[in-house]
Amino acid sequence: MRTVRPTRPRARRTGAAALVLAALAAVLAQAPGHAAPPAPPAEASAHAPESARGPDDGHRPGRYRNPVSRGFADTFADPAVVRGEDGAWYAFGTTDPLRSGEGTMHALPVARSTDLVDWSYVGDALDGAAPDFAADDALYWAPDITRHDGTYWLYFVVTETTVTDESGDSAIGVATAPTPAGPWTVHDEPVVGPRRGAGASDDFQWTFDPAHVVDTDGRRYLYYGSYYGGIHVTELSADGTRPVGEPTMVAVDNRFEGAYVVRRHGWWYLFASSGNCCAGPTTGYSVFAGRSRSVRGPFVDREGVPLTASRTGGSIVLTPNGNRWIGTGHNSVVTDLAGQDWMVYHAIDRHRPYLDEPYGINRRPMLIDRLDWVDGWPVVRRGRGASDGWQQAPVTDRRHPRAATRPDTPSGPPPRDPYAHGRVHGDEFDSGRLGPGWSWVRESDGRVEDGSFVWPTQDAELHKGTNDASVLLRRAPRGDYTVETRLTLDVGVDTVRNYQQAGLVAYVDDDRYLRFSHVAIWNTRQTEFGKEMPYADDLSYGSMTVGPPAATTWLRLRHTRDRRTGEHRFRAYTSRDGEHWIAGGTWTLPAGTDPRIGLIAHGGAGATAEFGYFRVFRR
Repeated sequence: MRTVRPTRPRARRTGAAALVLAALAAVLAQAPGHAAPPAPPAEASAHAPESARGPDDGHRPGRYRNPVSRGFADTFADPAVVRGEDGAWYAFGTTDPLRSGEGTMHALPVARSTDLVDWSYVGDALDGAAPDFAADDALYWAPDITRHDGTYWLYFVVTETTVTDESGDSAIGVATAPTPAGPWTVHDEPVVGPRRGAGASDDFQWTFDPAHVVDTDGRRYLYYGSYYGGIHVTELSADGTRPVGEPTMVAVDNRFEGAYVVRRHGWWYLFASSGNCCAGPTTGYSVFAGRSRSVRGPFVDREGVPLTASRTGGSIVLTPNGNRWIGTGHNSVVTDLAGQDWMVYHAIDRHRPYLDEPYGINRRPMLIDRLDWVDGWPVVRRGRGASDGWQQAPVTDRRHPRAATRPDTPSGPPPRDPYAHGRVHGDEFDSGRLGPGWSWVRESDGRVEDGSFVWPTQDAELHKGTNDASVLLRRAPRGDYTVETRLTLDVGVDTVRNYQQAGLVAYVDDDRYLRFSHVAIWNTRQTEFGKEMPYADDLSYGSMTVGPPAATTWLRLRHTRDRRTGEHRFRAYTSRDGEHWIAGGTWTLPAGTDPRIGLIAHGGAGATAEFGYFRVFRR
């Protein structure tokens, strides 16, 4: 073990981060319907809000404005926050440059705040203190910081190790300190070592994103894992440096990463991020939750669907809402002096998605927003998502009249659920053939049969220039509307199916569209809301996840126009019974375009989609 104090780091190579992220992208990019980090940059927008174009100190008495990391960092990804014995809060971020043009990789940068909204840089926890098992080109990601038995425990990802001779053998390391500012003593053995996958000798499961908790009986546990391999929990030894017994899977592979766990009201809540973390302007990263009476799970969502199910569960906590913030994910939770919980997370400004050049490091500043508990479930700002305007600040002064009191009842009603009435047009598929108003982009062999439009999934795609899939379209009504379909897709469960999908589409052209599908991704079945757009002489694609699908799944897209910018805003909804709807995230299409609406069925042959109807309602 070696002890170090956080200091301003020396200049270090920046190429390693790009190489690791590129390798990560290559693995996930095998799924053409499932976006992965990193991706091409975003369009510049003439309608970028003033907060996205010019300086803003983000500070008023008793108020704050996101991002809260603006005072010390342009990017501060995967933030973990703890309150120190000095009364201040300390945030730890993933290895990146802090400022545009800086060219210095900060090994787990540390920031300090006395009010949770005004932060200053302290130093780097691992400056000059690489664990003995870390390879020379290793980076340190996704820190988790907790205090236990008078000591601060910093768990983190080591992206490359000397434990094996192959690349990609990630592991979890740990360092300890008497204060969040250090000095840090680095443990020179991995807490969780590299884990082999099912492939070749250099095939490793992703041992990422640690989260440390202590159970009510004093036993210590560590959550870890990512898309490849899923999320697991293992008991730790009393000294916190090695696993005990066999791990338990708590979230399915190919769906979740970024675990964070809290105990509230007798339940353990597992927060986990889903979607692509780093696709620039189309980053759909979102936070989901499940809960369990046991620290080992099983964790189920509000609908009772396990996070380990093939038709994967997870209740939405935070997802992009149509303002400038996308890629809202990888969170931690802190509680202010009034007892109010707050979610700390990173996001991407869709008008400034990259730290420097396109295709480089995604610019992911740190945000904070109120975390409400509605009917026993966590949700950011009662479902309104990331804030882009002035907000009431956390209570962090003991002299405040609300200090040490119970939190206020969340103000205002939750966002309104979608409604549909006054059908404008559509097709019930009950006349033996497609009704009037439909047109094809590349006609396909779908047919009307027994009151449904039956369409075998095509061995074709509509993804980043591979534009050979058929699209069935009709014109959208003027103004605001809701489009809905009932979809049965025979992709089964548990088996590996890639990447058959079917659902709704809002289509400008082959390179600018939104698609909302029930999709098979390896062993999982998900509802994904994806976006493709041109940017910087290339195409960017990313997606967000909504509710769990079923054998028959109802899908809705609710369209509104932004009165200020003229953008088209589409919000996604899912249902497993046609009555109870889950509200998902929002993507936008540019002002001045005229998107058509319709159906898709592609991503690979071997499945059949049956659309029970296609209905369009005015709002």
